Amino acid sequence: MLHAAVLLPFLAAFFIPFIYRGVKQVHLGWFVLLVPIVLFGYFLSFIEDVLHGVHTLKTFEWIPSLGVNVSFFIDGLGLFFALLITGIGSLVVLYSIYYLSKAEKLGHFYVYLLLFMGAMLGVVLSDNLFVLYTFWELTSISSFLLIGYWYQREKSTSGALKSMMITVFGGLAMLGGFLMMADITGTTSIRGIIENAEMVVQSSLFPFILIMILLGAFTKSAQFPFHTWLPDAMEAPTPVSAFLHSATMVKAGIYLVARLSLIFAGTDLFFLIVSGFGLLTLCWGSYMAVRQTDLKAILAYSTISQLGMIMAMLGFGTELAVLAAVFHILNHATFKGSLFMVAGIIDHETGTRDIRRLGGLFTFMPITATLAFFGTFSMAGFPLPFLNGFLSKEMFFDSSLKFQEASTIVEAVSPFFPYFAVGGSIFTFVYSVMLFFRTFTGKQRDELPQKPHEAPIGMLLSPIVLVLLVIIIALVPDVFGHALLSPMVDSITGNVGETHIKFWHGFGAPLYMSLAVLVLGTVLYLTRTKWERIYSVFPGKLSAGKAYDGLINGILKGSRKLTNAYMTGSLRHYMIYILVFFVGLVGFTMSITGGFRIAFDDLAPIAAPEILIAIAMAIAAFGTIFMNNRIAAILVLGIVGYGLSLLFVFFRAPDLALTQLIVETVTVALFLLCFYHLPNFGKEKESKRTNAVNWVISISVGVLVTMIGIASHSTKFFDPISDYFIKNSYKLGGGDNVVNVILVDFRGLDTMLEILVLGLAALGIFTMIKLRPGKKEGND
Repeated sequence: MLHAAVLLPFLAAFFIPFIYRGVKQVHLGWFVLLVPIVLFGYFLSFIEDVLHGVHTLKTFEWIPSLGVNVSFFIDGLGLFFALLITGIGSLVVLYSIYYLSKAEKLGHFYVYLLLFMGAMLGVVLSDNLFVLYTFWELTSISSFLLIGYWYQREKSTSGALKSMMITVFGGLAMLGGFLMMADITGTTSIRGIIENAEMVVQSSLFPFILIMILLGAFTKSAQFPFHTWLPDAMEAPTPVSAFLHSATMVKAGIYLVARLSLIFAGTDLFFLIVSGFGLLTLCWGSYMAVRQTDLKAILAYSTISQLGMIMAMLGFGTELAVLAAVFHILNHATFKGSLFMVAGIIDHETGTRDIRRLGGLFTFMPITATLAFFGTFSMAGFPLPFLNGFLSKEMFFDSSLKFQEASTIVEAVSPFFPYFAVGGSIFTFVYSVMLFFRTFTGKQRDELPQKPHEAPIGMLLSPIVLVLLVIIIALVPDVFGHALLSPMVDSITGNVGETHIKFWHGFGAPLYMSLAVLVLGTVLYLTRTKWERIYSVFPGKLSAGKAYDGLINGILKGSRKLTNAYMTGSLRHYMIYILVFFVGLVGFTMSITGGFRIAFDDLAPIAAPEILIAIAMAIAAFGTIFMNNRIAAILVLGIVGYGLSLLFVFFRAPDLALTQLIVETVTVALFLLCFYHLPNFGKEKESKRTNAVNWVISISVGVLVTMIGIASHSTKFFDPISDYFIKNSYKLGGGDNVVNVILVDFRGLDTMLEILVLGLAALGIFTMIKLRPGKKEGND
């Protein structure tokens, strides 16, 4: 059933186009909605097992020879993310039914959405490194399609391409870390690697493994300096932003760090990189959010900031910090998902998301404004007893003050962490208050494209559910802590710690930090017009987006110059590049490996007929150089191929002789057809220098190929593979003819693809003949 659950979104995606074509009267989203609802109900059934420490593992052998099996594993961490993906996914699909009209290409949208949902489930439930990587890259591909859904807009396509470039780069780096980790431990199972964590940590490759895997996590979760793709991805439809960029895809990197914490946590390098970049991302994201004027751009930088905070807490590594991190993952999904939907409602009902034009919307959209109040002030960590964001923010402050016995490096840097936590949270408060008050209070600042009005209840239903969760989680946090968070902490740290979550921590440092955020944030918001000019100085014209654009443009410009330097249009130049590289690389390899050897042992006897045939082949080969007629040169060159067929016959290889005859006949016929229709070109007069270069390259290639032929017999670096084929051709392939068994059985897939290529080529030739220009209808 577990494999079927992961497979269900992919199967549904396959049938969506048929449903879309067959049923036009009903919005396609109603059919799609059944998938995440069914999956959410299915995963809920595992909560009781996980609470009692019962974990589910289902394995399907995929590539057993490489140890790659499709294994899905449900523990507290995997179950939480599965519920998050399917639960938020259900609300997003419901929201999209009212957000996207039937005039949109809904078939495409829901196929991409289901592909992404299935890929995310595969990521969080996979127990095999390389299966996880496969799903990981599928999330990049499907998110690329979703971000670029409105492909008519240039910003949509550029944002999709940027997200693809950055996340795939990180994914490839992560794959390198996976390969090294699997090689060290001898297993591709994540659970197996965790059991052998000491082997990884003590390996000399550990720093490279950690950095490469974190590159994958940081790029996917938009950590500084890889965050630049997330604001550009806001060009996607709002349901995509609510699903991918608040609750699911951006949490994939968080999930990866959490899943592998049992391997990496406790090392100074992990602590410094994850905590350091997490806090830097927190501060930079919140600082840049205040600068934005687009609602979704504010929420994008807000997401970057919140992801940095979660990453920092995972880097702290204490049980309190991990509990705060997983609690904030849940809280962030609720308030940020609702805020993205609110931003979509405002855009949908007013025609703009620019806060410079908005204002006074509370009068026209009271329900939306109420939802925004709960979402924004929960995001700000405002100290109200019905806002879940405040609870996890307080726990974040507390965890930034408390570290277990640590090394000298950790003790040296950790005292600065609370200041970064407060600094980032101050700007979080500023942009949260700015988002709400500049949108819903005051007076309307500009004429809007549409007259503001409240959204239909169907569009409001999903954010209402999320805001209710914001309130319920805040009022009864221990219910969620016991059912969801406790098993998660166990999966990340290996210990079931205290999961009691309190609203009131007493008078202490966390409370004073919260009060500092409240007071300083309020002051900064009220005086923002006086200090906002700082953005023209820092970052000023510098930004991660411009750095990315400069890097890409530099690569394109450099590659264009390099390509123009060697793509001269001269066939001779291209042959020189290829042949010189061939001679240099192969000659160097043979020289350092001792490949230049000549041995005459174990050779078949050579009689007069073989010698005469070889002489005839040599004369024919030399003759082609000096012939002026191309047709004659082709025919003479054919003597070489047919002579080789005769040699195969004399050396008792009739099957090879038959193959050679067929290949040579087809080759000669094709050359004759091609050259017959080509115009005649006279011989070019080359300079002595050019001719000398031609002679040197030609002789070098000829000598090297001859030496390779001799060395293939003379050097014995490995046991000949022919012994294996001779021994196993009948037993494994059921045939006595070894060559045929190799072609049909041992390399049957290769042969099948060769036949496929020939078939496609023949089909292409036939098509060109039938569709040649000037052909009259009805003529053959």
